Amino acid sequence: MEVLQRLRRFDAYPKTLEDFRVKTCGGAMVTVISSLIMLLLFFSELQYYLTKEIHPELYVDTSRGEKLKINIDTIFPHMPCAYLSIDAMDVAGEQQLDVEHNLFKKRLDLGGNIISSEVEKHELGKQDEVFNATKLDPGRCESCYGAESEDMKCCNTCADVREAYRRKGWAFKNADSIEQCMREGFTQKLQEQKNEGCQVYGFLEVNKVAGNFHFAPGKSFQQSHVHVHDLQTFGLDNINMTHYIRHLSFGSDYPGIVNPLDGSNITAQQASMMFQYFVKIVPTIYVKLDGEMVRTNQFSVTRHEKVANGLIGDQGLPGVFVLYELSPMMVKFTEKHRSFTHFLTGVCAIIGGVFTVASLIDSLIYYSARAIQRKIELGKAS
Repeated sequence: MEVLQRLRRFDAYPKTLEDFRVKTCGGAMVTVISSLIMLLLFFSELQYYLTKEIHPELYVDTSRGEKLKINIDTIFPHMPCAYLSIDAMDVAGEQQLDVEHNLFKKRLDLGGNIISSEVEKHELGKQDEVFNATKLDPGRCESCYGAESEDMKCCNTCADVREAYRRKGWAFKNADSIEQCMREGFTQKLQEQKNEGCQVYGFLEVNKVAGNFHFAPGKSFQQSHVHVHDLQTFGLDNINMTHYIRHLSFGSDYPGIVNPLDGSNITAQQASMMFQYFVKIVPTIYVKLDGEMVRTNQFSVTRHEKVANGLIGDQGLPGVFVLYELSPMMVKFTEKHRSFTHFLTGVCAIIGGVFTVASLIDSLIYYSARAIQRKIELGKAS
């Protein structure tokens, strides 16, 4: 008992008798309001605790031999699918002409509506044949019109002739003079799609080095080791490179990623315009709570546009060019649970803080009301 008596001296919370406690309406209102505030702040703190904490890290990218996946979804409202080619090149020397092996083309009318539910898919190095070649002699060997080489001595289709011309570095000017193209209706196909648009979507996989990919009219080929496009068929006054980028990303998406070009609608003010997007790619790793690791990329971009006269020279080619380079630094985001001790500290701070402030307000109201009441009583007595 004596020990308990001594222990009572350390009580920091002395209690008063029930008979000496005064309960007021003002105190009740302060209690109700402060309780609601504490409840609101508690749920706010709980919601914050249940969210994931993202911990960023920055270090040098030492990965090697990886591929860069480029996701594309772009609409060209005034450029027919038959005219449009997609090329990708990188500084490592890998040059892929007419890259369509992972891309799809969808024909659109001038209103942006899909003309046909059928989607064109092209394999790399292959061209679709409109004409049914089974009606012809399979052992035939037709002319390449002077573009024959050791690798390609026969050109049995219009695509073969165009490929032979491309390898020689010749421009494919007049399809009407080529028997294979006349037979397959190549010129007719171009005329049918003259007033159409095109949606290009899918993905490319390129070496993880600096490079570019571009959308441009005409068949691409090499001339004096320079990459050019055959624009003789179209005329420079008819090339409208207005485009709407629905989506462009480099790798997989992760929570919170921002792709700055998504939803960009760019109108060509003049014919034969060249649009250049200079992209800086930052390799990124995102680690989820369950340990799943997403290897992807973020990027920033600046845009430049000018009028191109076509062909070769400093003026460039009309089209949409995306020139990208990679940062030597890598960013790593790691999802983590928030600290439970921080949550407890926050809850205690909320309860203690609101309780203390409410006590001060209640005391102010109580003693102010008593002072006013005394003055009123003294006024009546006098």
